[in-house]
Amino acid sequence: MTTYDFRSYHTRSINAATADERAAINQELKELYNSLPDTEKEAFNQQLQTFLAREVGRLKSDYESVKGGMQ
Repeated sequence: MTTYDFRSYHTRSINAATADERAAINQELKELYNSLPDTEKEAFNQQLQTFLAREVGRLKSDYESVKGGMQ
């Protein structure tokens, strides 16, 4: 099973200078997915969901820390 580096796409997207650049990065990720054999698409989706859940959890934790420090 291949391991996908979603963090690199995420970091590039965060640092994109324009919305068009961000859209191009998202398109690159979609093209990667579309190029995969069907047998790999499930692993890709599972890894993406895990990455997104981890990032949302991290952002929530960061937000709560900042919010708590401001009260």
